[in-house]
Amino acid sequence: MNVADRDAFIAPRSERWARLERLLVSGPDGAAEWAELAAAYRSVCADLARARSSRLPSDVIAFLDELAGRAHNRLYSVRPAGLGLSLLRDSIEAFPRELRAQWRFFLLSTVLFYLPFAVGTLGALSDPSFAALVLPEAQQAMLEEMYAQEDLVRGLSGDASMAGFYVFNNVGIAFRCFTTGALAGLGSVFFLVYNGLMIGTIGGYLGSVGLGGNLLEFTSGHSAWELTGICVSGAAGLRLGWALVVTGGRTRAGSLRLAAPSLYRLVLGTTLLLLVAAAVEGFWSAGPAPRGLKYAFGVVQWGIVLSWLALGGRRGSL
Repeated sequence: MNVADRDAFIAPRSERWARLERLLVSGPDGAAEWAELAAAYRSVCADLARARSSRLPSDVIAFLDELAGRAHNRLYSVRPAGLGLSLLRDSIEAFPRELRAQWRFFLLSTVLFYLPFAVGTLGALSDPSFAALVLPEAQQAMLEEMYAQEDLVRGLSGDASMAGFYVFNNVGIAFRCFTTGALAGLGSVFFLVYNGLMIGTIGGYLGSVGLGGNLLEFTSGHSAWELTGICVSGAAGLRLGWALVVTGGRTRAGSLRLAAPSLYRLVLGTTLLLLVAAAVEGFWSAGPAPRGLKYAFGVVQWGIVLSWLALGGRRGSL
């Protein structure tokens, strides 16, 4: 193989090899970088196999063989005992940093959710016939029955079984918002708009029949975590769709590999938001605390969530 062919092989891969070198020298920090190291190891193994089949000079093969060996040893040696702490740190610190870096997707997701939410709320409050366009009559009757009596709402239970149900429900919504982003982002757009309109219409309808206070009492404690989790999952779905459509000259698989650390952090943050929402919903929202205390608790939760998203991961903040 001549020098030109050797250089043509090395040039498009040298930056990726250098990044792997840096990861091996500094050591992966957090689950996202461990995932990046695993992907880089697979890529350098493929490069090594191609270099051998193309009969590249021995110095190139030796370099790749040594790099792949170091990566293998790092990956398959005993992981740090503190990996669980790294995962927690990624959730608390790396996630809000990533969300701020992806603020355009988060802003778009928030608008796609809250604009239909406002339309549904105001429409159902101002026109009794509006709710019938969105909610089946049977669902309206069920909602009225559920929220007609305060003790019935509290009777939904504050135990672990209900918390588990809320985890399943919330994760289902977020899962659809994220995974359907693979359809060029259009699936995420649909589910954000759909859920925003449905949730807003439910609130507006119950408000129009005099049950808005009962609904707000039940939802005030966990809404900051749950609604933000939906918006973040939508942002992750939009980011996924963007990576598939705007590849920057890479293959779609290559574009997804580049976006993987960002998607990982956004999904991790979504998971934490929804787990907290489910815990609050299961153990607090249906409990016997006075309405005023529940409202105050809800305001505090919004303060915590917004402060975390704005300040989390900044030097000295957490």
